[in-house]
Amino acid sequence: MSLMDNLLGILRVRVKRGVNLAVRDVSSSDPYVVLKLGRQKLKTKVVKKNINPQWEEDLTFTVTDPNLPLNLVVYDHDFFSKDDKMGDAEIDLKPYIEALRMELSGLPDGTIISTIHPNRSNCLAEESYIRWSNDRIVQSFCLRLRNVERGEVELELQWIDLPGSKGL
Repeated sequence: MSLMDNLLGILRVRVKRGVNLAVRDVSSSDPYVVLKLGRQKLKTKVVKKNINPQWEEDLTFTVTDPNLPLNLVVYDHDFFSKDDKMGDAEIDLKPYIEALRMELSGLPDGTIISTIHPNRSNCLAEESYIRWSNDRIVQSFCLRLRNVERGEVELELQWIDLPGSKGL
């Protein structure tokens, strides 16, 4: 059995920016984001001395199980000690996967397919929209970090079908 037999597609996660992140150094932080999907783990670059960092980085995961959550942790990079945790969040990918399975096409750009509301079981800071954009289904998030005094991270999901993969 090859990887392609289990592969559903590629999930591109754009880590946009952090907002009002916690201070972990004297007057600022050197934040970076670590994303995990199953056994895969990717991280952004470190932004020095900034509690409102702009990452604008794309991290790409292969998806074999559509039920796995995407986990996010923000850290403060330190040179002489262990990096400090600056909060975490979990993203349920099921609503996004369900929208992809609708096999939509030809919608007007910007059409909202689905809205996910913040609640006690998710980390949303505000409503999240799954929308049709440039002939693709994308989902934008503003996540409120858990286990920290403050901070939010903005992300966007985009799906990439792979020829020869199992698909959704």
